[in-house]
Amino acid sequence: MIQLAEKKKVQVAIENCPMYFTLDQWPGGLNLATTPAMWRRMFAAIPSPYFGLNYDPSHLVWQQMDYIRPIYEFKDRLFHVHFKDIKVYRDKLNEVGVLATPLEYMSPKLPGQGDVDWGQYVSALNDIRYQGPACIEVEDKAYEASTADCERALLTSRNYLNQFIY
Repeated sequence: MIQLAEKKKVQVAIENCPMYFTLDQWPGGLNLATTPAMWRRMFAAIPSPYFGLNYDPSHLVWQQMDYIRPIYEFKDRLFHVHFKDIKVYRDKLNEVGVLATPLEYMSPKLPGQGDVDWGQYVSALNDIRYQGPACIEVEDKAYEASTADCERALLTSRNYLNQFIY
């Protein structure tokens, strides 16, 4: 597939989401491309410049990992980035531990309403001179009841992110 992408000059970006939300996906989820250790193995096995990442910091936050450092190491493999936050509820995590299904202790949120430090994230993207696509990913239970909620979520996210991106 990557050879065809090279011929067509199309980048293939794998999102770093573990896809681990229910017990039938235990223990590792449905996606292997979730950690820097795995990314190094992937890119060693498939060294094509057309093979990279769709980077979402929230997935590293709920895995209790540094989400800034990999931006620098994998700067040439970041083809697309997400602006989505995540809230880890420490009281719940202390009850069930990191081996529980993640939705037992965390919840996806709009940018600015969770644990991602958006100033650091955008600063790191600026440091590496990232110019690729970016999207606000609306995945927040507080904004899923209607189309109007989704529109409000996008406006709320845009307004928050304007302090970092213009």
